[in-house]
Amino acid sequence: MNSWAIPPLFAHLVDDTSLLQPRSVAAGIDEVVSRYLSARDGQYGGLVGQLVCPVSRLPALVAELARAVPSRPVELSLVVDTGLGGVPKALSTVFSRSSLLTARTVETAAPPDVDAVWLERVAEFVPEDVVAVVEPRRPSVAEPAGTGAWLGAVRRVAEHGCSPKLRCGGPRASDVPSVTDIEEFVRVVVEAGRGFTTLGLRQVVHTDDSTVPSQHGLLNLLVAVARALAGGDVRGALETTDGAALAVEIGGLSEGAVTGVRGLLSRCGADPEPVPAAQLAGLGLLA
Repeated sequence: MNSWAIPPLFAHLVDDTSLLQPRSVAAGIDEVVSRYLSARDGQYGGLVGQLVCPVSRLPALVAELARAVPSRPVELSLVVDTGLGGVPKALSTVFSRSSLLTARTVETAAPPDVDAVWLERVAEFVPEDVVAVVEPRRPSVAEPAGTGAWLGAVRRVAEHGCSPKLRCGGPRASDVPSVTDIEEFVRVVVEAGRGFTTLGLRQVVHTDDSTVPSQHGLLNLLVAVARALAGGDVRGALETTDGAALAVEIGGLSEGAVTGVRGLLSRCGADPEPVPAAQLAGLGLLA
């Protein structure tokens, strides 16, 4: 089945980060691969981005893909969880199985005091045709000095030519940043003019319900970036829970605005439902 046309704002936007979940709760690799290939080759396949895999789970992923025999190679993001020294071997494995996988990005966490020397070391392990994504660690407790150091690290990563990564959620409450943190992150990357990625988006629209933990929304982030580029109200975009209003604003973006947004927000990692096509379609954003 050919995938339906996907608006440029959403084209290959949503990565499947299921394999990053703790193994105690994560789906098996066979289930993740089956779901990913079905989504990629299905009705809304044009929405599907990369399959994100820790280096430690790469051999199992390769074995499962060999059994599945995908119709075309899977776009892969490798997440370093065994040290940078393991990257060359992992990339060699990917390059040797080109019928199954294509390496697009290598992602790694960074210390808060990340500097040019550390970033140069990352560059040594990542080929020129693969994007280096670096996640500076955000402080678990909000305080000005720690937040300032984190934003400084984000700026250094962007200025060095790597893509900063913003963690929007995860298994711990501290994995969910405040609206203020996201707003300041967005302003830093807009100023630097460097594309970024996200991890841990579990909602299409921001939730602010006292009975459940707050979750940031995919549409909120897209609109926030668009407003930051246009000098608008970034915080308001991040805080709203009105999905219909966000959809209307997105529908009104010009072609140039869409290009600008996706030039900055290149990919969004989502789980546990990696392809939120039904929700987007329900808001009139997908046919």
